[in-house]
This record gives sequence, structure tokens and C-alpha cells, in this order.
Amino acid sequence: MKKATKKEIAEIHKRFVERYSDAVTELEYKNAYELVIAVALSAQCTDKRVNLITPALFEKYPSPKELAEADIDELKSLINTCSFFNNKAKNLIAMAKRVVEIYGGEIPMNEKDLQTLAGVGQKTANVVMIEYTGANLMAVDTHVFRVSHRLGLSDDKTAKATEATLVKKFKNDLHALHQGMVLFGRYICKAKNPKCDECFLTDLCKTKESFKV
Repeated sequence: MKKATKKEIAEIHKRFVERYSDAVTELEYKNAYELVIAVALSAQCTDKRVNLITPALFEKYPSPKELAEADIDELKSLINTCSFFNNKAKNLIAMAKRVVEIYGGEIPMNEKDLQTLAGVGQKTANVVMIEYTGANLMAVDTHVFRVSHRLGLSDDKTAKATEATLVKKFKNDLHALHQGMVLFGRYICKAKNPKCDECFLTDLCKTKESFKV
């Protein structure tokens, strides 16, 4: 795979920021607590599906206090259309307990503290920070992974390594680049049948069809 040159990287950066500078997550939430839950549920699950699940969940458990005391089977029944719901239910209750006991019921807003919460890894923590605080961070999901490979920005094998490469190459406006690459990958640069005729980066694409993830 051909790699993007410095000049091409600068151009990709510019076009993404111009187009997606106001982009936000498609997950629906009203506060940091709801955002953490929505992002945690969205792992291996579509945002659309999460948005169908969360209204009843947030109504029943409006704050970490209620969620910390939740009956796990009741919680499972609310999220059972989501992938890995058994594990996610367990993590959500453990997350809420820690938020109540250690952080006084408030979601901590830095990556290190967020990652001490059950079910919140580096990617989830970064997504929360990007969305809630506009932090200059990058998070790599399947869309970002695919787009960065197709554009020759990364040939890394893992999401974590891809994240480090993108941070190094892009340096700033990372929150807009993250949101933009997610939406671009979801709607235009799709895994199957990418909409190359609608793409604003065709002149910079290195693979078109060959990279499928």
C-alpha cells in the first residue's frame, strides 16, 4: 500500500476539518453520565441501535446512584438487543458504583480517571473526552481504521497503533478529524460498496476497493 505524503496528509487534514468541523456523535445523550453509557454500549453495536435502547434505560436509572443499585437482570432486559449485553450490564453497574463511591456521583473528565471505570477502555475514554470537552484526542473505531488505511495514513494492524500514528501525523484538530472520519466511514467510505462518486478525497485514496475492514 502506498503511504500518504506529508503534503497529502496536510490536504486530508484540511478537507476533513473544513467539512466536519461541527460534527458531533450520533449517540443521543443529555449529560456526561448518559454519554459514558451510550459510548460503552456502542462497542460492537450501532449508534442507531444504542439510541433505541437508551431512553428507557436513562428513565429507569437517571443517575449513577440508581444504576449502582440496579438489579442486573432488569438492566439486562433493557439492553438485551445490544451485542455482549451480559458483560455490558455487569460493567455498567460496576462503573456506576465506582462513580458514586470514588467520584461523588460525577463522571470524572480526564482519560486516566475514565479508564478506571469498568468497561471504559482507552477508546471509550477518548470518545467521551472528544465529544464532551472537544479534547485534542483521537479514537479509532472500525470506520476510522478503514478510512485511515484506505487513505494511506496508516498500515498499522491494531486500532491502538493506528491511533498513535494518526495523532503523530495530524497533531491538531483531532476531535474534528475523529468525528469526521467516523461519519465519512459510516456513510461514504463504507466497507462494502464505498460511494466513491460522492467522495471528496478520491484523488488522495490509495486503495478504493482493496481494504475491506
